Amino acid sequence: MALLEISRVTHAYDSAHDFLRKPKQEPQAVVKDVSMTLEAGQCIGLLGGSGAGKSTLGKIMLGLQPPQSGSVLIHGKDMYTRDKRTKKQLRKHIQAVFQDCYSSVNSKMTAAQIISEPLDNFERLTSKEKKYRIGEALDMVGLPASAMNKLPKEFSGGQLQRINIARAVISNPSVIVLDEAVSSLDVANQVHIISVLRELKTQRDMSYIFITHNLKAAFALCDRWTVMDQGELCGSFSTKAEMKESEEVAVKQLMDASLSTRPEFGTIRKHRPFYADSGQRKGAWT
Repeated sequence: MALLEISRVTHAYDSAHDFLRKPKQEPQAVVKDVSMTLEAGQCIGLLGGSGAGKSTLGKIMLGLQPPQSGSVLIHGKDMYTRDKRTKKQLRKHIQAVFQDCYSSVNSKMTAAQIISEPLDNFERLTSKEKKYRIGEALDMVGLPASAMNKLPKEFSGGQLQRINIARAVISNPSVIVLDEAVSSLDVANQVHIISVLRELKTQRDMSYIFITHNLKAAFALCDRWTVMDQGELCGSFSTKAEMKESEEVAVKQLMDASLSTRPEFGTIRKHRPFYADSGQRKGAWT
């Protein structure tokens, strides 16, 4: 049984009245009859240009946007038709990391409070157990335990995105949806985050939906690549060669754009933690 199964999902947004009071147009479908599956330990790159429908599909996967038709199954259970208690249980199995690392957190919460949110929602732990799990999650993303009491403003963008990843993995979900999780970072931090995700995938058998327009990042992390264009899937590939041979316009555009795009994710080296107890950043490479 697939971890995540999306079957014939369609969604459209209503267009609002404009200032001239013209009548609303017909709803515009942004996701059209999309089906895909994610297996245990697999990472699928969901690729496409701006407006392709990737983020809307990601919200549907996460239970944040009910589709107008179709189904989303997690471990064989439809997250939109089950009772409230079952829906909560299913949401434990799918977590997210979004593009904007700053708006994804409460600026007044410490790193420990941010990371422990899923534990507070889904588990009952003692303070000692929770602290251990938080420290373990920080270690997994290459940050020291001393980061626990720091506020978001005390982290760089790359460090804070690691906090977001630690929050996503701490409850041991089946699937993590990464929605443009590296696109707002500089080149060095993009490489670091991809390295962290690679290691987690290997060590914890993580399964990802990696939503991005960055083909090189997707090649570095994913096992399969699915391309969306105007709300539809226009190709699913298991090798780079298959993508290169595709005649789909959207796929060709992605391939052409990647030729001059940096960074070179294929040469990632193992990282050290970003900073010492003093708060100063150390060298990122060994």
